[in-house]
Amino acid sequence: MQNVEVRTHTALHIVKGAVVKVLGAKWTASVYVNGSHGRLTVKYDRKPTEEEIKRIEELANEKVRENVPIKVYTLPREEAEKRFGDEMYDLFPIPPEVKTLSVVVIEDWNVNACNKEHTATTGEVGKIKIRKIRFRRAKELLEISFEVNTEDL
Repeated sequence: MQNVEVRTHTALHIVKGAVVKVLGAKWTASVYVNGSHGRLTVKYDRKPTEEEIKRIEELANEKVRENVPIKVYTLPREEAEKRFGDEMYDLFPIPPEVKTLSVVVIEDWNVNACNKEHTATTGEVGKIKIRKIRFRRAKELLEISFEVNTEDL
């Protein structure tokens, strides 16, 4: 079993995929991981409904139960951009001097340039529980705080 921060970081990619599917919020503004707690902040223009939040959690946990592979491609930046386009980028830029990118792919779910360690499959993450939502209207940012727990799978 992977260490808890690796599982929580991987959960960010799973939650992001669910957020894109439910809300269409494509751009990540920031991420945070501390132990089994994570926070994904995305650019968004309104506070989601309770039903939307519930659906994000349901879809994320379906992806965990599917136990699909998480692929990491290490490619020259130019090749990565041709293959994945701007889908792999977030709002925080990767410095131009970075010439090789690691791109995390959960097929038909999430593609992100990311230099962190990840689990081999989504099933290793454990159950994802959304704990808190905070919408910051002035900045149009939606913060989704969550927790991972392997005991509930």
